[in-house]
Amino acid sequence: DASGAGPAAGMLQTGWRPVRPAVVSSRSAERFAERVRMRRRLTRRRLLLATATAAVLGTVAWVLLGSSVLALDLRELRVQGQGTVVEPAAVEAVVAPYGGVPLPRLDTVGLRRQILEVPGVRAAEVTREWPHGLRIVLVSREPVVAVPDPETGFALLDGDGVRVGSAAAPPAGLPVVQVPLDDPEARALTAVLTVLDQLPEELAVQVAAISARTRDTVELELVDGVVVEWGSADRTALKARVLQTLRAAGASSGARVYDVSAPELPITTS
Repeated sequence: DASGAGPAAGMLQTGWRPVRPAVVSSRSAERFAERVRMRRRLTRRRLLLATATAAVLGTVAWVLLGSSVLALDLRELRVQGQGTVVEPAAVEAVVAPYGGVPLPRLDTVGLRRQILEVPGVRAAEVTREWPHGLRIVLVSREPVVAVPDPETGFALLDGDGVRVGSAAAPPAGLPVVQVPLDDPEARALTAVLTVLDQLPEELAVQVAAISARTRDTVELELVDGVVVEWGSADRTALKARVLQTLRAAGASSGARVYDVSAPELPITTS
């Protein structure tokens, strides 16, 4: 009867069925264990690779930045372009503190700024020469004129009007410049230097002296004693062509004074 069936009968009436435990085959368990081992091996390999990479990068960084393998050897320093006014020893003294510094760490920009402070240096280029060298190419401030100086005899100026030296007498080949010394803006001197810079080479080498009371009254004296009234620094190329044409022409070749300040209407005086 229903009362004597007990709990089991109740369960059968509600549709309950016993559940068999899952059975895992030995083959599946082996595959799972193999996958675990593979993951562990891959993890170890990645760790080893990362460690090896870090070690290699650290070694390379030390070689480049910390060791003497690529250090600057002052015996392999080359200085070029010092001209007649820059003392190579002064440039070498600027570089000396950098001896032994690895080239990758060498601050070439800062070193260039220091070299530009050496007297007579107008421009500089600093280049590493691997594995231990350094090349410095200079543009020196070469004197182009000699200006009378009551203290030293003559001050030697470059094309920018910068004093680069002194001399008791004008060096051969440098024209002597006479300009007002009380001009705070140096306009006459600027005009003189501009004319000299723009003269063709064949004419520039003939200039023995040059003077200017103002920036519009430049006057040249050539090595043969001829005087050229140049005027301002404007239209220098045209004035030079006119002067050369007049000196080559038979009618005016013997003139002692050439006025090309107005090049379309030149005047010659014997």
